[in-house]
Amino acid sequence: MGTYLAYSHHHPPGTRMTGFPGFQPVRKVRTSESQKEDRQVNVCPGSESTDGYAYFGLEVKEARLHAKLTQKELADETHYQPPYISKVENGLLLASEQFAVACDRVFNTSGFFARMRERISRHEHPSWFEPYVKWEVQAETILNYSANLVAGVLQTERYAYAIYRHAHPTASEQWVKRKVEARLRRHEILERPNPPLLWVILDECCLRRVIGGREVMREQLGRLLSEAESPQVTVQVLPFSAGAPPATESFILLTFAEEAGVLYEESWTGGRVIDSAAQVAEASAAYDRLRADAMSPVDSLALIKKVMLEEYS
Repeated sequence: MGTYLAYSHHHPPGTRMTGFPGFQPVRKVRTSESQKEDRQVNVCPGSESTDGYAYFGLEVKEARLHAKLTQKELADETHYQPPYISKVENGLLLASEQFAVACDRVFNTSGFFARMRERISRHEHPSWFEPYVKWEVQAETILNYSANLVAGVLQTERYAYAIYRHAHPTASEQWVKRKVEARLRRHEILERPNPPLLWVILDECCLRRVIGGREVMREQLGRLLSEAESPQVTVQVLPFSAGAPPATESFILLTFAEEAGVLYEESWTGGRVIDSAAQVAEASAAYDRLRADAMSPVDSLALIKKVMLEEYS
């Protein structure tokens, strides 16, 4: 299994996300067993537009015109450049989280743009992955074991593109780029003022499997080295010499301040968030053994650098 955090085996074209005014009846997402009621999550239904990027851009443009601002004036107010405003308004890209917040400030819209952007961003993922994304942004600690590919949250654009392009050879270029953008946006959780602690254990094959060519791999391993400089990010490598691993499939454990932890795992047909205390405990024990068998963080970074220089320079 290649977790969606690294891989992408959901079905592409033909399924398009819906727009975002209003709400449809809530869909239930399981929470911890200690809770007697399920947490309810609002999911957005259809609108005039079936393209979230275009719908967000249209709302920005309408708000800007209502405020009698030019694109240049909105750019000055939000600290972005006019070409960026143009791309957002024309639906060519999904605005950043910071831009959405800035729009709420400029237009005095009480979080409307930030909430709309969050919903659009979630809907760029497969429906079965959306519950995980909601949990991930709330987590205090993310424990990731990647058995085959670099963890999605740490992937570079070109590495992610190579994965999607090869996995979906008949998909349109626009579809592939949208999926890559959605994956890259997951890194935003590490850019918050109070980011979660991220612990990633990579099987050594993640370093040596050539994805997208030598230049792409050199950039990706360099990204791992730079990310590991952050105090909230720890990277370990499970070397081939460790023998049989305690777990053969990728998985993720999330812990929270006031919730029981959850486990995320995938199969070929999709992924699921598991809140069973017994299964979470079993996965936690496996993760502890993986940490014990892996190289130390210092030795792991030395190996990543060695592979980068010797195999991809």
